[in-house]
Amino acid sequence: MKKLTAVLAALSMVSAAPAFLSGAEIGEPAPDFTLKCSNGTDVSLSDFEGKFVVLEWVNHGCPFVVKFYEPGEMQRLQKEYTEKGVIWLTMNSSAPGLQGHMTAEQANQSIEDLEAHPTAILLDHDGVVGRKYDARVTPHMYVIDPDGILIYNGAIDSNPSRRASDIADAENYVVSALTAAMNGEEVATPRTRPYGCSMKYAD
Repeated sequence: MKKLTAVLAALSMVSAAPAFLSGAEIGEPAPDFTLKCSNGTDVSLSDFEGKFVVLEWVNHGCPFVVKFYEPGEMQRLQKEYTEKGVIWLTMNSSAPGLQGHMTAEQANQSIEDLEAHPTAILLDHDGVVGRKYDARVTPHMYVIDPDGILIYNGAIDSNPSRRASDIADAENYVVSALTAAMNGEEVATPRTRPYGCSMKYAD
C-alpha cells in the first residue's frame, strides 16, 4: 500500500471547528443529496433507505486524515462496517485546484493505493452537499440510521491529535454511535466538536 505522508499534509490545519454545527440536525431527517460517484454513476442518499449510512469527509492532504489512513485504521473501519451492511460514503468536497481535490480517476486510484473499502467515493466539487451538512473539517463524520435520521455529527474520535499512536486510547464516536444504534439503544454522544483541517470549498 502506498502510504500517505505528513509532508504532503501540512497546509491549512485547524485543531477543531468553532462551536457546534447546525447544517444537519440530530434527530431530524438527514438532508438528501445526489452526487456523482467516482465510477460515474449518480448516487443519492435516498438510495440507501433502510440502511445505516456513514458519511466521511476526506482530504488526503490533511494530516488528521493521514492519522487514520496511514496505519490502516479508516480502511479497517470501512471494511468492518460495510461487511455488516452499513453504507460508507467517502465525501470529497475539495474544489478543483485546492488541497485534497480528486478527479474521478484519482479517487478510484486512491481506493486501490490505500486499500480502502468505502461503498463509494462521492465527488462534491462545488461543495453544495458539504455546505448543506455544514461539514467544516476533514475528517468530519456523520451517521444516519435506517429511517434516514441523523444520529451522529462530529469528530471521528475523542483525541484531536495528529498522532496515529493516540487512536487506540481514544473513544471512536462513530463506532460508539453505530454500536448503540445497531443494538437498538440511544446514542450516548450524538454530537461532538469535529477536529481536523478546514474544508477546501470553492469560493
